[in-house]
Formats: sequence, structure tokens, C-alpha cells
Amino acid sequence: MLRSPSTFLLFALFCFSALALTGCGGGSLSSNFSGGGPGSGNNLPTPDHVIVVVLENHSFSQVIGSPSMPYVNSLANAHSLATNYFGDVHPSIGNYFMLTTGQLESVDDNFTGTVTDDNIVRALNGAGKSWKAYMESIPSAGYLGGNSGTYLKHHDPFSYFSDVVSNSAQAANIVPFTQIQADMAANTLPNFAFIAPNSVDDAHDCPGQASTCLDSAKLVTADTWLKTNIDPLINSPAFANSVFIITWDEGDLTDLTNVGGQVATVLVGTHVKAGFRSTTFYQHQNTLRLVLDLLKVGDRPGAAAVAGSMNEFFQ
Repeated sequence: MLRSPSTFLLFALFCFSALALTGCGGGSLSSNFSGGGPGSGNNLPTPDHVIVVVLENHSFSQVIGSPSMPYVNSLANAHSLATNYFGDVHPSIGNYFMLTTGQLESVDDNFTGTVTDDNIVRALNGAGKSWKAYMESIPSAGYLGGNSGTYLKHHDPFSYFSDVVSNSAQAANIVPFTQIQADMAANTLPNFAFIAPNSVDDAHDCPGQASTCLDSAKLVTADTWLKTNIDPLINSPAFANSVFIITWDEGDLTDLTNVGGQVATVLVGTHVKAGFRSTTFYQHQNTLRLVLDLLKVGDRPGAAAVAGSMNEFFQ
């Protein structure tokens, strides 16, 4: 979420510098390192595909139980829900980087640098695994430019990685969301898929890009998008042996609990426990570790190397 300089940004900058040692806003960031147990991630399934879907800027209490999001709540009730999961920081960009590098990298949504740290692309490529980022409303495949309409660059962490920026073949893995249908038809789905709706469909902005709207309108739009676009994937034979992870980058701006606020994270798939609710403390570095554990990738970038396993979600 783009924000003007404020006390919240100063707060985020403080937490950014203190991240390695302690948390801000209500809890120790180190507590999640043993969350779920520090185990090896053994006893996990071996899915063909792991799909992460990221939505925007809403806290757990705004989503779970909300009549504006019946589809998300149906998934949470039927599959698995992390009830003690928190974003790492405000604003958005640091959370996207934590999901993919295990580090905040920046707390400025206007960041224009190149990230050279170890990251999920490097880890997947090193293990011979394929990946794609399906970005709704991106101008074209391989686009590495700035914001364009409802495509926001800071929701696309892959566009900052040196592994991608300096390699046209890797950049070609950043594609419009519509490409997923062609990939399904051609049986070329990647092992790891990152899906980001555009800034209207992810609950970041108002429908029709109106300047103001009820928050329920944002949630209804995002829920409808998920039902229309993600539910067919969940039910597709092409994704029968898959794990879906639907999460939010950060909580509402006013939610500073464990820095980034409490968010809903739902896990879906045939290997996922039905009707399960976890109370273990997790953050985005745990999800990064889970993605790599599921795909049997040994390289765990940044904080993913010490984050606790999420194997409790699986049968």
C-alpha cells in the first residue's frame, strides 16, 4: 500500500532495523522461529504444484467471519486456517520480500533498487524446479517496469531480483494472470506459482478505482475474484496434487500487532487437513519455508532458514 511519510513509516523503519533481534507492537519476532517446531519439515506431502495467492491490507478480524467474504470463509472452514499468523511489517513491500527472500529488503513501496540476496527464484532454479509469477493486469510477459494501471510493481517482488532482472529467460516467467489457462491446457504449469490479483481485485483499492468506498465493497470484489478465478484451479484435475496458500500481505494500517498485523492465511488441497485451525504463531518467512519444504528444495533464504515448520497443516 502506498503511503505518505508518517509515524507509521518511521515505526516500520525502526522495526526494520530491529528485526533480527526483536519485534515491535506486541511480540518477539524470534518466537516464530520455534513456531510449529523447528523440525525438518519431514512428513510433508510431495505436491506437483504449490500456489501462493496474496491479497492486500486487511486484518484477520476483517476477513474471517465477514459476510463480505463468503468464499474465503468457506475455504477456511472446509480446509485449514492459521489463526495466529501475522505480517512482518507495514507497508506492503517488505512482506512481499519476506515471502520470497526471507528478508524485508525495503520498507519503501517506492523502492526501485535491485535485490541481490538469496531468493526463492535462485532456490527453485538451483533445485531444478520451475516457477512463474502470474500477475493480473501486468502490461506484458517479462515486464520489469513501474506501476501500470492496476498493476503495482511493489506487489511483484520477482521484478526486483537480480536473478530475474539480468536474465531475460527468467523475466519471461513473470506473466499476465490469463496465461495460467494456456499453461493448464499445455500441461506446462510450474512447480511454484505466485498469483497476485490487480490492485482492485486484491482488496487494495475501491471497485472501479473510485476514490472512496465502503471497505465491504473491497472485500466483496476480492472474494468474487477468488471465487471466479481461484476456485476453478482448486477444482481442476491439473491441480489435483497441489497445495494452495491464500494469505494477505499485511493487516489494516491501524493493526500493528507483531508489526505487520494479524492476517488470515488459508491452506487448501487434498493433502491439507480438513476443518483444521492452527493457533501456532507464524509469519511470512514460515510460508516461504513451507513452499520450499513442499517442493523439496534445500535452500531456505533469509529467515526461512530458521523459521518453524508448518507441517502441522498436513495429514
